[in-house]
Amino acid sequence: MSEINYYRTDLIDESDEFVRHQTESEEKKLKEMSGIRVEEQTIGRIKATTVKVTAEGEEEIGKAKGTYITLTIPTLAVHETDELQALCELVVEKMDTLIKEKIPGEVKKVLCVGLGNREITPDAVGPAVMDYVKEVIPDYYETDESGVMVYAPGVTIQTGLETASFVKAIVDQSKPDLLLVVDALAARSSARLCRTIQLTDTGIHPGSGVGNSRKELSEKSLGIPVIALGVPTVVDGPVLVADAIDTMFGYIAAKIEEDGLPSSKLSTGRFPQRVTKDADRTALGPIFGDWSSWTHEERIQLFEEVLTNQALSTFISPKEIDSWVANYATALSSSLITWIHKVNS
Repeated sequence: MSEINYYRTDLIDESDEFVRHQTESEEKKLKEMSGIRVEEQTIGRIKATTVKVTAEGEEEIGKAKGTYITLTIPTLAVHETDELQALCELVVEKMDTLIKEKIPGEVKKVLCVGLGNREITPDAVGPAVMDYVKEVIPDYYETDESGVMVYAPGVTIQTGLETASFVKAIVDQSKPDLLLVVDALAARSSARLCRTIQLTDTGIHPGSGVGNSRKELSEKSLGIPVIALGVPTVVDGPVLVADAIDTMFGYIAAKIEEDGLPSSKLSTGRFPQRVTKDADRTALGPIFGDWSSWTHEERIQLFEEVLTNQALSTFISPKEIDSWVANYATALSSSLITWIHKVNS
C-alpha cells in the first residue's frame, strides 16, 4: 500500500503522528519527542490524555501549539447519564485549570458560542448546549454588562455569513475576556463516538473534521483566549466498514482457534461470545487472501479510495444520536453553568 494519510478526525490522539506510534516502542518514542509532552491517567472509568505541543512539536505532528485534553469512557452506554455527568464535570474542572493558566487574573466576561447546525442532529451539540445555558441563567445576559453572553450563530449555509466573521464581530463589540466554544467533532474510530470529550486552548476550525474547514476561531484570529470543547458524533464511512471487517475477522479467527480445542465440543453457539485481539489471524490467509493481514489503517485507506471514487463518501453517527445529543446538552450545560456561577459569584 502507498503511504497512509490519516484524515477525518478532530481528536489529537487519533492524528497521523499518534496513530503511527501505537506500538509500545513507538509510543515511548513519541512521548520522548522534545516538542510534545504526553500524560495519561485513569480516573475511575475515565481515561484522560493530556498533550502539550510546543512550537517545535507543532511541525512534528501538524497540530497547533497548545494544550489538548482528551477524556473518554470507552464503555460508556447511552443510558449511563450519571457517568456522562461525571465525565462532563471532570472536563469543566480541567477547563477551569486551563483557563487559569491562560488568564491568571479574574474572568469578568465570557462569551459562550455553540457551533453547528441545530437542524442536523449530529451537528447540534453546540446549539443544544447553549439552549440549556440560556434557559438556566437568564439573569446573566439581560444587559450588556452581564458576565456571560450566549450565542449559537448557525452555519454558513444557513446565514450566508462566515461563522468566524460573525463571532469576531461579537467579540469586537462586547470585548469578552474569554471565548468558550462547543462543537461536534469527527472521529476516526467508531468506538470513540459520543464517548469522548476533547478540550483545547488552541481554538477550533469549524468543519475541519468532515473536510469542510472554515476560518479558525483562535486567540490569533480573535485577540482573546479561546477554549474549545468538542464531542465526536460522526465517523467517516470507510472507518466504519474497516471496523466491521476487523470485527468479522476477529470472530472468524476466534472460531477457528476454538474449533481446535476439546472444549469446542461443548459450544452451543455458532460463534464465540467474546472476541479478543489475541486470536491468531494467520489462519485467515487461505480464506481471505493477503488483505486479511493488512493493518486496520491500510484497510481504511483502501475503503476510502474505493468509496470516494464511487461517490459514496459518507459520515455516520450512532443510531441513538438523538439521545446522545440530548444527554450531552444536559450534562455539559449543567457543568458549564456551575463554572459560570463560580466565575460570577
